[in-house]
Amino acid sequence: MVKSVAGRDCGMYAYVVGKTEEGFLLVADGRIRKVEAPKRKKLKHIRLIADAPRLEIEKMTNRFIREAINEYKESHDNKEE
Repeated sequence: MVKSVAGRDCGMYAYVVGKTEEGFLLVADGRIRKVEAPKRKKLKHIRLIADAPRLEIEKMTNRFIREAINEYKESHDNKEE
């Protein structure tokens, strides 16, 4: 899982679903940016979330991505309180 730190989608959580030859990562959040049409992001514009749940390749669907992001947000919000 990654978090966007620059651009209009700053603060957005997403999963990396691919990589381009130009050095961009393709990210999807399952809602706005679907797996079928991922967002191109430069490496310097994202931060890796190390303690986020990992998804298996066969589970890289919009639904599982949304659920994993929501679970992470809920558990992360509870830790801050």
